[in-house]
Amino acid sequence: MHCPDQKGIIADVTQFIHKNNGNIIYIDQYVDRIHKSFFMRVVIESEFKKTSFEDFKDSFNLEIGELYTLRCSFYLAENIPNMAIFVSKYDHCLYDILSQQRSGKLVCKIPFILSNHKDLNLIAKQFNVPFYFIPVEKDSKAEAEQKQLELLKKYNVDCIVLARYMQIVSNRLLDSYPNRIINIHHSFLPAFPGAKPYHSAFNRGVKIIGATSHYVTEELDAGPIIEQDIVRVSHEHEVNDFILKGQDLERIVLLRALKQHCDRKIMVYNNKTVIFN
Repeated sequence: MHCPDQKGIIADVTQFIHKNNGNIIYIDQYVDRIHKSFFMRVVIESEFKKTSFEDFKDSFNLEIGELYTLRCSFYLAENIPNMAIFVSKYDHCLYDILSQQRSGKLVCKIPFILSNHKDLNLIAKQFNVPFYFIPVEKDSKAEAEQKQLELLKKYNVDCIVLARYMQIVSNRLLDSYPNRIINIHHSFLPAFPGAKPYHSAFNRGVKIIGATSHYVTEELDAGPIIEQDIVRVSHEHEVNDFILKGQDLERIVLLRALKQHCDRKIMVYNNKTVIFN
């Protein structure tokens, strides 16, 4: 939940939950003092049925939401996110996502894998996940985007992960999935752009390799950052060492971001993220 910061919010929220037979098992809050904004995440145990859950939401918004101009999202724990995977040719992030999801460590459903190449179809078969090949050519991007949107709607997808999908996502997808498309890339940008950033970084003798996972926005690689990490390198490392270390970071950082998103621990605000523990 999010609203302008003011006195009494926590007291009224917790009192409402108690009054409606809810048991708080997690609560955390954050105040952005610069913008005078209040954020809170609460996890509740209760004997909710579908009708009582809807009644709870309606009553909360009426009694608490209107009082504090509070914007609140409600989720039932058993309704786990439906996450589509977009890939191209790199497989390191894809393997990690599928294995973590299968083991239950990444709590989501994966209805399909979509790619602009056929290379990773074998991995999809190994994990028994439907694979869709939709080529993206310069003169057929609009047609490809329409097919993507139709698939996303057909499978009732909640969020998308770009697991090294080497295409720029269109505004049509961004408008349909605001703050629900997650990307991963190396952190050499903007210093080392182009097709071979690791080679350029190696030639400059960089000492740190990084990876960034963020929500996708219209401005390329400038969306709200979810997760980042780095690893140190030295003159002893070759270009291939850079690439391998970078790929390891990418899959680790992306998986952290996906877990936080699927566990509904992230709030986006002013092109930044508030991430609760």
